Amino acid sequence: MNDQSILEQLSRNADQCVKCGLCLPHCPTYRVQQDEAESPRGRIALIQGLAEDKLEESPRLAAHLASCLECRACEAACPSLVKFGSLMDDVRTLRVRRLRPWARSLRWAWLESLSSDWGTRAAAWASKIYRFVGLGHLVERVGPPPGSRLRAYHRVAMQLDRSKEARATLSRNKDVESDLALFVGCVAQTAQPGLATAVCQVLGRLGYPVRIPDNQRCCGAMHRHSGFPDDADQLAAHNAAIFADHRILATASACAAELRAQQDLDRTEEICRFLTGLEWPQDAQLRALPARVAVHEPCSHRNILRDGSAAYDLLRRIPDIDVIALEDNAFCCGAAGTYLLDHPALSATLLAPKIEHLKRLNTQILVTTNTGCSLHLAAGAREAGLALEVLHPVELIERQLVD
Repeated sequence: MNDQSILEQLSRNADQCVKCGLCLPHCPTYRVQQDEAESPRGRIALIQGLAEDKLEESPRLAAHLASCLECRACEAACPSLVKFGSLMDDVRTLRVRRLRPWARSLRWAWLESLSSDWGTRAAAWASKIYRFVGLGHLVERVGPPPGSRLRAYHRVAMQLDRSKEARATLSRNKDVESDLALFVGCVAQTAQPGLATAVCQVLGRLGYPVRIPDNQRCCGAMHRHSGFPDDADQLAAHNAAIFADHRILATASACAAELRAQQDLDRTEEICRFLTGLEWPQDAQLRALPARVAVHEPCSHRNILRDGSAAYDLLRRIPDIDVIALEDNAFCCGAAGTYLLDHPALSATLLAPKIEHLKRLNTQILVTTNTGCSLHLAAGAREAGLALEVLHPVELIERQLVD
């Protein structure tokens, strides 16, 4: 699609908005900033001005468009069914194309490093060294303040790992004979290194062996939402070939949403909902857990998959568990893909209420179905001094399986 076609599509889709303002109370950035330009309605007006050549590119315009989380809470509230996510993807594509070649290449390289196997492995090793030599503790004592970009990188570095157990699971299951195939994602292998193992253990107990195809790549969501749709499409085509003829299970809600939106990958199923739909055999009993467990609902699960109850339904299989929703689940936690690194100050502001709610709940376990959210929430809880485990629901299920 050329630039003119994108402009025409932007104008056409933006014209669907009737400017009613019903989206404003649901927008996290508007809630924080109380600025019309930081609302869906305001951003649509800016997009219309840009598409119709009534507004010129400017740093201020760029900032308002870049600060959108693409949580798509506005879509769920919109009576006109405006495809706001598509609008934001298209305008970011246009803006990336207008960047100078060197700036565009730098952004592309950055995304590749975040989403590739070599990049995540390098990040895991660098994080281990960072912690081992004591730099992490030094930064926490005298380092950059919360909300700074360097602090954001520090928070991520304190969480990343890639365990031998996770690597063994990926290797062991790559040739398993099964019509089920697990999409493990890119960042999840370092941010949630035990998750693939937990999924394989649970599915195995239920009588569903699962294959983990080798050479799978990122789902493409980071590229698509950052203005590189062609790269996202290439990743989708690659994964479609890797997962051909398999039922696809995704552990991260954002990955499930991105894969499901692609024609050749639309059979993707989110793991929690898949597990709740199975008949569990008698030998797959779960130990009681007389504890309160808080559930964080990622925007991708709530607003795109539109199945926010999946984690609750799965966890209620555990006897004696007290499953409660984290307050303000309707609002984004601020992770939003690369957002926690690109916009650290606003990301930290959006995270703060979640951490305060967790303090009041006095729970020791928080579950979430998205990798970026897990990383973000765990970092915030650790910095707040909370004795809190942040797990995927399937990790908790695996822990409670009776031997």
